[in-house]
Amino acid sequence: MNWEVHALKYADRNNRVRGDSFIFDDNHDAPHPIDYFIWVIRDGGNIIVVDTGYDTAEAERRQRPIMREPAEALAGIGIRAEDVTTVVITHLHYDHAGGFRQFPNAVFHMQAAEMAYATGPCMCHDTLRMPFTADHVCDAVQRVYSGRVVFHEGDGEIADGVTVHCIGGHSRGLQVVRVRTEAGWLCLASDATHFYENVFTGKPFPIVVDLQDMLDGFARLHTLASDRRLIIPGHDPLVMDLFDSAGPDYARRLDRGPARELPF
Repeated sequence: MNWEVHALKYADRNNRVRGDSFIFDDNHDAPHPIDYFIWVIRDGGNIIVVDTGYDTAEAERRQRPIMREPAEALAGIGIRAEDVTTVVITHLHYDHAGGFRQFPNAVFHMQAAEMAYATGPCMCHDTLRMPFTADHVCDAVQRVYSGRVVFHEGDGEIADGVTVHCIGGHSRGLQVVRVRTEAGWLCLASDATHFYENVFTGKPFPIVVDLQDMLDGFARLHTLASDRRLIIPGHDPLVMDLFDSAGPDYARRLDRGPARELPF
């Protein structure tokens, strides 16, 4: 089985500089925008959503506006969030796990290490706690108690041709998703590489719990994807330029590979 893979952009932020994206960047004060995505893996009626994004309430709390609710983005490609039964959470940062409540009937897949990290002593440090929102973590805990979380430790299978792999680095239990497609094995890297430039030039992202894990993760992404062009970064605006549209103007079809050459 080969799967379709779609990227759905729900927000962006343009008031950033390169120093927000790369450690030790020589041009640290140059503008560097960021996009926010959720992803859909599907084959007919089989649907897997990767990450939940964040909602309007979180956008207001963090003063980081969204263009559309993640559930609205899904509706634009014919998917009702309440009908989704499988969601992969790559990690529990607010912009990836801020929408548990939009998926009332889903079972959530995450790494056991991520839950331990988000509820453990590291959260006593303001810098490490900053990308998390306590209400979202509590939502995740409630799903555990209602029997709707599947924990993975390292590598795990979600479905035939869809696997998860723990990389860490940016967050202790960050996992990526490997998908079999007509173009080959595609890797939804999420925040294992925010931008193409992170992985292809070896530049770490500044929000990091373990720098070695992040750097080792760059190398592992190359082993998980059949082709470097099938490594999909978590936040790069270039995704919208490189891949063909898939219906709405905020959606891109990833499983056929990029329609244009990568700049790195």
